[in-house]
Amino acid sequence: MKVVVTGTRGIPDIMGGVETHCEELLPRLAKLGYDITIIRRSGYVREDKPLTEWKGVKIIDIDAPKSKSFEAIIHTFRAINKAKALGADIVHIHAIGPNLLSPYARLLGMKVVMTHHGPDYNRDKWGKFAKMMLKLGERLGCIFANQVIVISNTIKTQIEERCGRTKNVTLIHNGVKQPETCSYPEYFCELGIEEGKYILGMCRFVPEKNLHHLVDAFRLLKKSKRIPNDMRLVLAGDADFEDDYSMSLKKKAKENHVVLTGFVKDRKLQSLLTHASCYCLPSSHEGLPIALLEAMSYNIPVVASDIPANMEIGLDDSHYFPCGNIEKLADRLENMISLSHKIHYDMSLYAWNIKAKQTAEVYNKSM
Repeated sequence: MKVVVTGTRGIPDIMGGVETHCEELLPRLAKLGYDITIIRRSGYVREDKPLTEWKGVKIIDIDAPKSKSFEAIIHTFRAINKAKALGADIVHIHAIGPNLLSPYARLLGMKVVMTHHGPDYNRDKWGKFAKMMLKLGERLGCIFANQVIVISNTIKTQIEERCGRTKNVTLIHNGVKQPETCSYPEYFCELGIEEGKYILGMCRFVPEKNLHHLVDAFRLLKKSKRIPNDMRLVLAGDADFEDDYSMSLKKKAKENHVVLTGFVKDRKLQSLLTHASCYCLPSSHEGLPIALLEAMSYNIPVVASDIPANMEIGLDDSHYFPCGNIEKLADRLENMISLSHKIHYDMSLYAWNIKAKQTAEVYNKSM
């Protein structure tokens, strides 16, 4: 069975939740015997010599204008045409925006699998017209996709209510890989931080992640001397497109002596997760956050906003705070930092090998 994947910027080592999802899932599907090709957006490719295959996944790079508004839809159109030329049986389209073109893929005679990663139209960065198009993409995907995958029960309920899609919908949670604990003293020295003496925020610099709230809560804790003087805040990530929000966040971070790492992967990220005193995700919008699951896999204390997607993970109430409430966020951070031990989370539900087998079943049902 030949499957072509689009709707994502690409893999490997490209920032984003959908990208991490595909990076973990697609090689496992290839290992199960599926012919998997991913169409990457060439503007995000950083290899000196672009890959043509990675861990059994075939890779094709196609250009698209690097524009927040038009990049995804133009690239998806070109990717679907390429999928047809390759003789694809299935086009697997990730995210609701690119699913504006699910009717086109069906018209070309291919089966469509849609993965709904969350209602992107709720994100603050989109204007009125963009939100309308995202809602239309969700609706068209729910009408024309042969099979729909949702990553949370919250999304499943939403598409039942908004789009009337009740059949051929499969819940497959995001996964998390086995943690690779390590130390990287040279990197920590470069950042000016110490093991066990920092709060970690790890995500893209976009408004709905509310990292400015995390900076405000950290400033409140420091000003009131409720955390040790040597405790730092580390923000690991960056913006895809530098804009007013990302620039204002970086300015606020620097004014409050917050450590900015940029986009990090592999040993640098592993060391940050291994030795954090606490991880925080204060976002107002999520599908099912891989970054939060990844932090939990390292058994570090976590704090998250009380939005439905975060609540679905089922943490104890002590890990949640009312979204947008800086004082409550500061309280939760103070409590978690004061813990003298790791917290063990049951991550068995989120094994990627299980997610791959569940996705393979969806492919088989679509034919």
